Amino acid sequence: MKHVDTYHGVEVSDPYRWLEEDVRESEDVSKWVMAQNEVTFDYLSSIPERELITKRITELWDFERYGLPIKRNGKYFYSYNDGLQNQNAIYMQEGLNEPPQLLIDPNTWSNDGTVALASYFPSPDGFFIAYLIQDGGSDWRVAQILNVNSGEILDDHLEWLKFTTLSWAKDSSGFYYSRYPATTQETKFQSLNTNMTIYFHELGTSQEQDKVVYARSDEPDWGPRAEVTDDGNHLIITISVGTDERYSIAYQDLTEANSKVTTVIEGFNYDYTFIGNVEDDLYFRTNDGAPKNRLISIDAKNPQRGNWREIIPEAPDILDGVTLVGERIVAEYMQDAWSVVKIFDLGGKHVGNVDLPGIGTASGFNGAANDPETFFSYETFNTPGFISRLDVSTGRVELFKKPQVAFSPDDFVVEQVFYSSKDGTRVPMFITHHKDVMLDGRNPALLYGYGGFNISLQPSFSVTRLAWMEMGGIYAVANLRGGGEYGKEWHKAGTKVKKQNVFDDFIAAAEYLIEKRYTNSRKLSIFGGSNGGLLVGAVVNQRPELFGAAIPSVGVMDMLRFHKFTAGRFWTDDYGSSENSEEFEALLAYSPYHNVKDGTEYPGILVTTADTDDRVVPGHSFKYAARIQEAQAGDAPVLIRIETRAGHGAGVPTDKVIADYADRWAFLVRNLDMRLPEGYAE
Repeated sequence: MKHVDTYHGVEVSDPYRWLEEDVRESEDVSKWVMAQNEVTFDYLSSIPERELITKRITELWDFERYGLPIKRNGKYFYSYNDGLQNQNAIYMQEGLNEPPQLLIDPNTWSNDGTVALASYFPSPDGFFIAYLIQDGGSDWRVAQILNVNSGEILDDHLEWLKFTTLSWAKDSSGFYYSRYPATTQETKFQSLNTNMTIYFHELGTSQEQDKVVYARSDEPDWGPRAEVTDDGNHLIITISVGTDERYSIAYQDLTEANSKVTTVIEGFNYDYTFIGNVEDDLYFRTNDGAPKNRLISIDAKNPQRGNWREIIPEAPDILDGVTLVGERIVAEYMQDAWSVVKIFDLGGKHVGNVDLPGIGTASGFNGAANDPETFFSYETFNTPGFISRLDVSTGRVELFKKPQVAFSPDDFVVEQVFYSSKDGTRVPMFITHHKDVMLDGRNPALLYGYGGFNISLQPSFSVTRLAWMEMGGIYAVANLRGGGEYGKEWHKAGTKVKKQNVFDDFIAAAEYLIEKRYTNSRKLSIFGGSNGGLLVGAVVNQRPELFGAAIPSVGVMDMLRFHKFTAGRFWTDDYGSSENSEEFEALLAYSPYHNVKDGTEYPGILVTTADTDDRVVPGHSFKYAARIQEAQAGDAPVLIRIETRAGHGAGVPTDKVIADYADRWAFLVRNLDMRLPEGYAE
C-alpha cells in the first residue's frame, strides 16, 4: 500500500503504514496478526527439540524466589514465588523469625495470569499496603489499598496512573502519586502521554476528591514525581522532560500547613537524584560538575547554589546508587560494569566496604536513616540472586535467603574481556559458558546488547540464559556506548547523531567472538529488546552475513515516527527527532524499517512483540517484519511471534515467559544447526 512522507525535502516511502493501526481496533491488522502467528507457530511446533527445551526451562525455573524485604514499623514485607507461580505474591512477617503471612496473591486475579502486581508500597505504620495493578502487560496502572490487619481491600480505586510510585505521608493518612488525564479506550494504547500531574490521595476518599499538589498545564511535556522524606517533613518533586536523567527539583515544606511548592533547581541540565535527608539537609546524587557522579547536600531552608556542600566527591568509578541507612551512606559503585560497595559516614568519610563474592551485581541497601538494618541481593551470570542482611553500624553481613537450584554454578565459567571498536574505543564484554566448552570456533553463541538510555548491563542471573548455556551455547553481553557503564560521556557517545557508535561496538563484539574462536558467523546469533531490538534490526541490515540468526524483540524499528506514539516522545533525548534536519539524516541512515534492502540474503529472523505493548507500540515490529519478509532473498525464515495479553515485558506470567523462550531457543536450534547435548533434559 503506497504511502510517502516528505521530511526536509526528502521523500520517504512507508508502504506498511497501515500496520500502525491498533490491532484491537483494525480488522485488517487483526487478520494480518492471526495469519503471521499461524505461520510462526506452525514453524516452531515443527522443531522437535522445542519440547525438551520447554521441559528443561520449566525444571530450572522451579525454585523459590524472594524479593528484598521492606521494613515498616517492625514488619517485614517481601515478594515470594514458590517456583512456577505465574506472579509473585506479597508476604509479611512481624519479625525476622516469625511465620510469614500471605497478604496479596495476584495469581487469583485472572485465569490466564496476565493481571499482575506491578509494585507495592507499605505505609510507614505498616497498617496498609498501596499497590499498583498491571493488566495485560500495559504500562497503565490501577491503584488499590489493602488493610494489612483485616485483609480488607479498601474502596479506594485510582486509575490512569503510569510511570509513577506512591509515596506515603508520614502519618499514613494517604499518599502522593502522579497520573495522566483520562483518555478513551480507543486511544488508550497509542495516544501520547502529556500533562502528568501530582495528586495527594487521602485514605477512604474517592479519586475525584484527590488534591492537586503540582500541575503545569503550560508545560505538558514535564513529568513530575513526588517523594516524601523518611521523617515526613519534606516533599521532593523531581521533574523530568524525557528519558535523560536531567531534572528540575521543586520542594514543599510539609511541616507548615498550606505551604507553597517552590523551585529549588531550575533547568533540565543535570541529574539530581534525591537520596534522602538528615533534618533539613537534602542529599542528591548528581553529575553536575562530575560526569561519573558525586553526592551533594542542599539545605532545604537555604537552597541557593552557593550553600551546597559536597559530601562524596567524584571517583574513577561510577557512583551508581546511594542510600542513607542507619546514619551511614551506602554507595554502590560500578567498576567496569560490576559492583563495588562502600560505606561512608554522613560527612563523607570512608569507613568500610561490603565484601562481595566477585564479578557480579549488588543491589538494594534500602532502609531508614535511623535504623542500621538493610538488605541487599547479589547475583551473577551463574549464581541466582541471594539476599543478605547488613548492619551498617558494624559492617556485619549474614545470609537471609538463598535459593536452591537444580544446577551447579561451578559448572559455568564467567569472564570479562575487552575489545576494540571500529574507532579504537575499548569496550567491555562478559562471556559465560559451560566449563566443558572448547573454543574451537564451532560453538553456537548468543550475543546480547542494549546500548542506550544510560542503562548499564551488569551481571545478572537468568533461567533462560542458563538453559541456553546447558544447550551448549555461549552467552555474551557487550557493554556498548549509549549505556551508563562509564558515565555521562559514555552515554552521550551513543546517542543522536552518534548512534552509529553503538552499532559499531556491537559488530566489533561479534567479530571478536569469531576471531577468538568462540564461534563462527553461521553459529552466531544476536538478541536484544526494546532499544536492543532496534540494535539488532540495525546491525542485521548493516552486516547480514555476520550472523546466523537474529531475535529483535519489541524493538523501535521506525525511527522517523516513534515520537508520535504513547511514551515515544520521551526518547528524543537519546535518538533525536526526524523533525530536526540533522538528526533526521542520522535516523534515516540506520532506521531498521527504512534500511531493509530488497534482494538481500538475511539470516533467520524471529521478531517478537506483544499486542498490548503500549511502550513501544507493536506497529514498529509489524512494519519491520512485513518489510523484511518482502525483501528476503535467502532461504532462512523471517517470522514474527506476537504474544497476546502481554506488553513490553513487565508482568508477563511465568508460563508465557517459558513458552516464549522455548520458542526462541528452538528457533536458534534450527537456524544455527545445533545439536543438543546427549541426555539433555532427561
